[in-house]
Amino acid sequence: MAAGVHGLAAGTYPVLNSIEAPKFLKLLAGAEIALGAALLIPVVPGAVAGAALTGFAAGLLGLYVRTPGMRDGIRPTPDGTAIAKDVWLLGIGAELCKDGIRNRSSLPK
Repeated sequence: MAAGVHGLAAGTYPVLNSIEAPKFLKLLAGAEIALGAALLIPVVPGAVAGAALTGFAAGLLGLYVRTPGMRDGIRPTPDGTAIAKDVWLLGIGAELCKDGIRNRSSLPK
């Protein structure tokens, strides 16, 4: 499993070839857990958590756009549906950023 996930990611982002597959999978899992915690812990500003979610979603959508067989034009193929649906993460992250920036600028000085 680690080799499959790593192969998909490294095919899109060649810089990941220098990381071994099991280590990559552990780093990915750690990043997902940290991102989830940042989104849930109220101490983390919304704009910060939103920026992290936006970056993560952009990476996933990069897989969708750059991996052959994931899409037919802009529409996802059956293989690409699992990743294409993650576009909502990008929208949520962008809205968290926007909301955090808007709320910060409206604070009394």
